Amino acid sequence: MSKARLNISMDDDLVDFIKIYARENRTTAAEIFTQFILSLKRRSQGDPMDIIFANPDFLQALMDTQARLKNGTAQWHSFDEVFGA
Repeated sequence: MSKARLNISMDDDLVDFIKIYARENRTTAAEIFTQFILSLKRRSQGDPMDIIFANPDFLQALMDTQARLKNGTAQWHSFDEVFGA
């Protein structure tokens, strides 16, 4: 998909926050904005992803996984261990 440039102006404190957040989460400001806009698009179009995230058990599992990844306690396994190939 082709890309287009979009220039936006934001308060300095928000710019600082997004840069820190991106660095801490090993991503880019562009990717954060892209995911946010995609989320808005899905919501406005009634995408079924809202249904998945509305499930409290799924959302809790997702949040737990993110926390383990961030704090380094996630246990990693090889492809063969997971899928028995």
